[in-house]
Amino acid sequence: MPSIIITGAGSGIGRATAQAFIDAGWQVGLVGRREAPLTETAGDSGALVLPCDVADEDAVDAAFGKAAQHWGQVDALFNNAGVSLGGAPIDELSVADIRRVIDINVMGAVIAARAAFGLMRHQTPQGGRIINNGSISAYVPRWGSTAYTTSKHAITGLTRTLSLDGRAFNIACGQIDIGNALTDMARAMTQGVPQADGSMAVEPVMDVSHVAASVLHMASLPLDANVQFMTVMATNMPFVGRG
Repeated sequence: MPSIIITGAGSGIGRATAQAFIDAGWQVGLVGRREAPLTETAGDSGALVLPCDVADEDAVDAAFGKAAQHWGQVDALFNNAGVSLGGAPIDELSVADIRRVIDINVMGAVIAARAAFGLMRHQTPQGGRIINNGSISAYVPRWGSTAYTTSKHAITGLTRTLSLDGRAFNIACGQIDIGNALTDMARAMTQGVPQADGSMAVEPVMDVSHVAASVLHMASLPLDANVQFMTVMATNMPFVGRG
């Protein structure tokens, strides 16, 4: 059975994606800061519960190493863990809050990718796939999203670099950019969120299962094929010409 590690697997997109892979017969490793939500995601599936903070390189290395030892190899990583802040102009945000977003969304993704890349490079057979969770914000910002948008632009740079550097080691890397999947984080969209013109508006959302199915498709391709970038979004949400 193929294997995948999913970060941020205790809720939202991570949980839905983990359940899709479990249902598809994959061996799944669940990474997140809190053990209880990971255990809830796992249920009685036999998925590995690997609690750790993705911004802690020693903890990530240990968790990924445990998965590799348990399965014999790691075939894929869904680099999904992330946080956001409420909308506000940059001067109304504390540096501490901005740094927390960058530490988790950027450094957490880099640290997880580093651990997975190292395992995939040195395992036999060599290779694997890394799928980074970008965002619509990897292309265009929402109002007041300095920290989050900056972090997601960085993810695109990570994806492109891993794609290039991975060629020599049979490691593929792609990115899924998600817009308005209905999770607890996005539930505010159904009540009304600030728009670029200063108004408040309810935005269309989509079921998170569509994201999970998209990640499963990307991960299931043979390593000689790769979805480099995929955008999956609520059809009528603001995106093209946001504002």
